Amino acid sequence: MLAADPGVSITAIAAEAGVDRRTVYRKFASREELLAAIYDARLTDVERVTEEARLREAPVAVALHRYVEGIIGVNRRWPVDLGLMLTHESVRERREHSVRALTDFLRRATDEGLLRSGLPDGWVEAVLPQLMVIASRQLTGLSPAQAADTVVDTLLNGLGAGSGARADAAGGR
Repeated sequence: MLAADPGVSITAIAAEAGVDRRTVYRKFASREELLAAIYDARLTDVERVTEEARLREAPVAVALHRYVEGIIGVNRRWPVDLGLMLTHESVRERREHSVRALTDFLRRATDEGLLRSGLPDGWVEAVLPQLMVIASRQLTGLSPAQAADTVVDTLLNGLGAGSGARADAAGGR
């Protein structure tokens, strides 16, 4: 409900959960505390996915797919507005750790030849999360694993019809 309407009332949330709003307030003293618990749960899931993907030691292609599949699952389970999450200092600090792990992994993927070198700094780090968000929201008929197949294929192969199409476009033909 908060993902659909960040201003939704605690009363509406309680009604959707089938409890009285006082029950929600017994667990969470304020709306801010409820949001903090949601953000904490999301970050915990992201940290678990990052660890389980084994970004440092698994073969790069395997780790990439595991990570993307896991994050799509997290995005679907916790569809909160990242912009709102990042207004919380503790959330920003925890998220930075996950961002560094992904950046290091993507550098490894480039060094090992899975991703091409020579792209602008930060480009892949910007594109991959956006692809995962799009897949999480728009490929809802697919399982997280199937959606991850699409994201990884798009990241590694682009949207062109083949290498000839990319070469023609690059050459301006």
